[in-house]
Amino acid sequence: MTDLKQAIRQKAEQYFDYMVQVRRHLHKNPEVSFKEFDTTEYILHELKKMGINTETPLETGCIGVIEGRKPGPAIALRADIDALAMDEEGEAKKEFISERPGAAHCCGHDAHTANLLGTAKILNEMKDQLAGKVLLVFQPAEEKLPGGGRMMRDSGILQKNGVEEIYGLHMNPDFAPGQIAIKPGAFMACTMEFEIEVIGKGGHAATPHLTIDPIVLSSQIITQFQSIISRSLDPTEPAIITVGKIAAGSAFNVIPAKAEMIGTVRAFSMETARFIKNRMEAIIRSTVEGAGGSYLFSFNEGYPAVVNDDRCTRKLEAAAHKVIGKENVIELKKPIMAGEDFAFYQEEFPGAFFFLGSGSDEADSRWSWHHPRYNIDERAFLTGSSLLAGLVLGR
Repeated sequence: MTDLKQAIRQKAEQYFDYMVQVRRHLHKNPEVSFKEFDTTEYILHELKKMGINTETPLETGCIGVIEGRKPGPAIALRADIDALAMDEEGEAKKEFISERPGAAHCCGHDAHTANLLGTAKILNEMKDQLAGKVLLVFQPAEEKLPGGGRMMRDSGILQKNGVEEIYGLHMNPDFAPGQIAIKPGAFMACTMEFEIEVIGKGGHAATPHLTIDPIVLSSQIITQFQSIISRSLDPTEPAIITVGKIAAGSAFNVIPAKAEMIGTVRAFSMETARFIKNRMEAIIRSTVEGAGGSYLFSFNEGYPAVVNDDRCTRKLEAAAHKVIGKENVIELKKPIMAGEDFAFYQEEFPGAFFFLGSGSDEADSRWSWHHPRYNIDERAFLTGSSLLAGLVLGR
């Protein structure tokens, strides 16, 4: 493995500038979920330049297929390609900041794509040593339901190619370049979205007794929601209810007729999420109808929990020990409440998802995901591409 490790590392260093160039091009030209047309064309162009066969099972996103010279299993490596619907900030990115208002790569998907294209270069040049087949999955729409991961899985492309395992990563500023973080079992939460409309009776602020105030009712509902977590769930069962937006009213002296809320629920099992949903509706119903109002409530079951296969996680860990060193592999003590549609692949294929360290003061990358100043330290590519290539070639 020592000679293989050195060869992989040399190629990662050789293609480091290429990965930086790709990342910065994509960063300047972000496209939001289901609209990644230019991004897809760019990726296809790069893969075809490498002589890698491609397939396009969805309207956006694509697959690259590398056939090894030796017989063996098929393994998939996944990167998401979509940007967030937001504007960005940050002096550290001024040379390649988004040129498209309302779209920004403030979650690192540009870096995931660049890293996988760099990995493609390494694997394609070393396919004489590759046993089996590698599918390079450039997936659209991770940020928006129903999730590009579900759509890519359901397209049948992975099944047609006989995929037996799948691996994915996410940049993480909590860890330094050169480090990764892994965890077998529950890794990231399932994510649900809800919408609530509280319908009351509007009127003058000076005569509240003649109204049914939806703002007061909404405040009561939000407060009671937190009792679900603290009093209705087992304290050892992680879960979150967050109201992310509330909208009501138009003037100082008017009680509006309705109030609207949207938010998210996070848990690690669909059973828990559905229990929370039922308790939420019971609270809404009793609060609103008890005051003489009415309501609308919708609850969208989003992404399942990311649950890492133990065998795949240990294979990843073993490869990391050889490629980047045991001291750079961190095992998380607990899962996190963020979600990922990589979970859809894991419902059908054994797989493992991990964090790739990307934080440093030099890159001003202390800001976390979805912050307008989010940035990565591009030295992460040396670790990410080396590890993915080593995982595949070292089997």
